[in-house]
Amino acid sequence: MKRNIIVIFAILMGNLFAFAQRHEIGIQLGTSNLVGDIGKTKYLNPFPNNLDNISNEGIPFYGAIMYRMNLNPYQSLRFRFAYNHLQFNDKYAQEYYRQNRGLNGQNSVYELSAIFDYNFLPVNDEQKSMLSPYIFGGLSGIVYSSSQIIAANDFKRDAFGNAINPDTEQDFVTDFVYGKSASKFSLAIPFGVGLKYKFNYNWAIFGEFMFRPTFTDDIDYSKLETSSVSMTYNKDILASANSTKSLLQTEPFLTVAKQRVDDYLKSRNVGNINSKDWFNSISLGISYSFGRPPCYCQDK
Repeated sequence: MKRNIIVIFAILMGNLFAFAQRHEIGIQLGTSNLVGDIGKTKYLNPFPNNLDNISNEGIPFYGAIMYRMNLNPYQSLRFRFAYNHLQFNDKYAQEYYRQNRGLNGQNSVYELSAIFDYNFLPVNDEQKSMLSPYIFGGLSGIVYSSSQIIAANDFKRDAFGNAINPDTEQDFVTDFVYGKSASKFSLAIPFGVGLKYKFNYNWAIFGEFMFRPTFTDDIDYSKLETSSVSMTYNKDILASANSTKSLLQTEPFLTVAKQRVDDYLKSRNVGNINSKDWFNSISLGISYSFGRPPCYCQDK
């Protein structure tokens, strides 16, 4: 079955390249912003939060390299690798409850996309210059940083730092600390509108508004899953003389430790847990066409 799928895919891609006799490579630069549970809720926000604090917060940067395959004068298939630096700060939100909450952060999102472009005018045809609006949609794989939490379970200590044997199942401490962040993978659906101007036969400049609803809710670190929390247990007191497990890894202490993690996640997560994050971009790009001029005409 897998072999058949690979063969079919290879045939389809071969047919695409057979008709795509003119190709484009290019770059895009612009800004990206996050629409999530922390920070501003504007869907397009191309400017830094605070121009006076760029040295600390950075710039909401967007950059991409792309390869475009022109299938006919109106339609193209574009492959794109992009980097997004996203900022989110409740201080600059319009909602008072966010301003009072005061959460903030930054994240970097790497993106690999396949996008279908439709031009309203035959800008891909062989002519010196032409201007055309276009719409597009596709699929992206994204990689971003996520928070990792360590739930450190330890015994209470006496004045000399020695572990005290618990009297009850609640008689130990659990500290939650941030660990090293980890990379996570998710999907996004890029779509939007643009304007493309072709000039001097081979060159084109274009600008576009791109929106990307994602399948995740933690790009702004507002939501943690149980999988984001790792448990550690102090072993100063073992479960038994012949065991290497901590006493805290046995019942009833283990159930209490897990319940504390659940309670922490409920208190830690903010915003609407049923909504997903978006990140959107405004960008300008330039591309160069090369290859044999396409023959889009049909046999008569």
